[in-house]
Amino acid sequence: MPCDKAYTHNSELKIHMRTHTGERPYQCSQCDKTFTANDNLVKHLRTHSGYKPYQCNQCGKAFSHHTHLKVHLRTHTGEKPYQCDQCDKAFIEKKCLQIHSRSHTGEKPYQCNQCDKAFAAKKSLQKHSRTHTGEKPHQCSHCGKAFSQHTDLKGHLRTHTGEKPYQCNQCDKAFAVKKGLLVHSRTHTGEKPFRCSHCGKNFSQYTHLKDHLRIHTGEKPYHCINCNKEFTFKAALVVHERRHTGEKPYKCSQCDKAFIKGCHLKNHLRIHTGEKPYQCDICDKAFSQNSSLRAHLRRHIKTKHIKEETIPMYPM
Repeated sequence: MPCDKAYTHNSELKIHMRTHTGERPYQCSQCDKTFTANDNLVKHLRTHSGYKPYQCNQCGKAFSHHTHLKVHLRTHTGEKPYQCDQCDKAFIEKKCLQIHSRSHTGEKPYQCNQCDKAFAAKKSLQKHSRTHTGEKPHQCSHCGKAFSQHTDLKGHLRTHTGEKPYQCNQCDKAFAVKKGLLVHSRTHTGEKPFRCSHCGKNFSQYTHLKDHLRIHTGEKPYHCINCNKEFTFKAALVVHERRHTGEKPYKCSQCDKAFIKGCHLKNHLRIHTGEKPYQCDICDKAFSQNSSLRAHLRRHIKTKHIKEETIPMYPM
């Protein structure tokens, strides 16, 4: 059905009419995409050739489309021309505002065809779909490790470069990924937003809650390939497997001893430093190991029991 749009040139009207007819006469020779206008095909072909003629004069980043450069420049100027009429949030791009608006309306037009999940943004659905397909299209050029999300690859690359751009404003710690800083910040605020529905225990990270829930369900998804022993936590399996391989990755810098677990090395180092952090609250004696303190406390209890038994009982 025609609309009221008007154009200066007949060629522009002709292109616009294809949005009504569905005609897309310009096809990419490298993939199956089609376009209503030749200009759109030319721009698309740059995704195959890698040609990026539009360069930012502030940071040197290059783009295949002029509109992409225009949007990018707002990251330098701070301009956010698209304002939400429901709240005070503003956005660099119009499509970001459109997606945000759905957080007010509750609209989720992108439905997964494999499960009942739905999303406000098409990109979110594409990312989610990879949890079903197992697709990991983003590969590290240094070590070959593959990721389902580009942001995960970007964060991983920093393990090679050593870059840590996310700095904590409360201490000197820095992180390779923004999520790492977010999780760390909870050690300062004490925030534990993830609550167990079984026992009410709270956790600062969702993964910690997920692991904890297995205590209630009894699930042990991690299996040792050598002895078929099952574990609730992956970390426990990793430590267990070292008993088969003999691997002891935690080496003492003061002597030739090595250990399976990091906590064992930490305890051992106190032999060299003389540190005794575990103190008896009955006699003030201190110990380097918690197990030694527990054994010591049992001696107090035993002595107290004997003393009570040796007190003579006089008739009333």
